[in-house]
Amino acid sequence: MTPVADSVPHCRIDLWLWRARFAKTRGMAADMVERGLIRLTHHGVQTRLDKPSRSVHPGDDLLFAQGGRLVAVRVVQLGERRGPPEEARALYAALDAPEA
Repeated sequence: MTPVADSVPHCRIDLWLWRARFAKTRGMAADMVERGLIRLTHHGVQTRLDKPSRSVHPGDDLLFAQGGRLVAVRVVQLGERRGPPEEARALYAALDAPEA
């Protein structure tokens, strides 16, 4: 039996939000997810994430509120570490946020 799901690159959403510098700590990222503030669009299906252990994949879209504005990004890379801001910005591409 070959695990197909393991061959697809993925990352925990709390870890990705921290690496991409949308949260100062991983705990803050987990709190954002647990409060239902993160919406994930994966293969055209949008879901509100509820657990920090949920996976994010390259090509997924994320929508969340930060600093009083809606942030919409597409996951481009998963990253290996929490690096400098330039490295963090390479993990995502900004999308036009839909009007609330």
